[in-house]
Amino acid sequence: MSKYLTGDKAGIAEFIDRFDKPSETLRGAFLGEPLVIIDETEKTRRIGVLWSGDHLFKGTVETLEMLRSKGKQVVFVTNNSTKSRAEYKQKLESMGIPAAVDEVFGSSYSAAIYISRILSLPPTQNTVFVLGESGIETELDSESIPHIGGTDPAYNRPITPSDYTSIASGSALDPSVGVVLAGLDFHLNYLKLSYALAYLRRGAKFLATNMDTTLPSAGSLFPGAGAISAPLVAMMGWQKPMAFGKPSQAMMDAIEGKFKFERKKACMVGDRLDTDIRFGIEGGLGGTLCVLTGVTKSAKEWEGEGKELVPTAWVDELGDLRG
Repeated sequence: MSKYLTGDKAGIAEFIDRFDKPSETLRGAFLGEPLVIIDETEKTRRIGVLWSGDHLFKGTVETLEMLRSKGKQVVFVTNNSTKSRAEYKQKLESMGIPAAVDEVFGSSYSAAIYISRILSLPPTQNTVFVLGESGIETELDSESIPHIGGTDPAYNRPITPSDYTSIASGSALDPSVGVVLAGLDFHLNYLKLSYALAYLRRGAKFLATNMDTTLPSAGSLFPGAGAISAPLVAMMGWQKPMAFGKPSQAMMDAIEGKFKFERKKACMVGDRLDTDIRFGIEGGLGGTLCVLTGVTKSAKEWEGEGKELVPTAWVDELGDLRG
């Protein structure tokens, strides 16, 4: 049964103390970071755990300072692949939240870590064809992974008759491509999909930053990263890509590999049951905390018999953890 902590000082203290350091193992809170996505045409907003638009929720900075003062390792986890860790650090600091690049863990970075350190591609096939924005490219660069596609203007155009011929013959294809990585792409087109399909049919690995089908913004829903890979999934006979965003445990494994924490001494804090809370539950963490300032608006969403995704505890907003 989920416990309501807002206004319960004793309950809050007990919950936070649950994640104390048992030995020399790091422990901490994974914060399912709310996204404020900026494209080149307009500002789009989403309400989440830490802020809404340009408004920081009351007590957010003080709560993070309190957690850090108690020795908690705080990691900001996001599924948004369009921004790099450095860009998220800048966003956090612009909102008055001190942060280091290493405290930010995004789906693009998880994918880059997997490709460079786990996938073991042969040197002749270690290039990544990107469906996505500069955030993916920046994280691939951070791991010295060669890539094509992405924001390259050469791919942002209509397909031509000669493209059909050169892609079909293989003369337009880069023989060093061994991975197709799909993320949120604001400039997806038929030409990019044609290249991606051709590389997959030639045996390239199929990866995705995350499978969120929709993106909450401006009080509505828009296509998410999962909608970018969906056409390829259909074209490849419903072959699904390996995904790295929440709730994929590939992301949890990558975080564990980097921070070397004990899972039972970690807590996932988030505003969305199907990604954040599922991520913590399936990852075997010691607890999950749902914050009602984002996608999930009421405890009624997990109450009742047979509900699979039930957080350990919940608060109205993150600042309530101050007691």
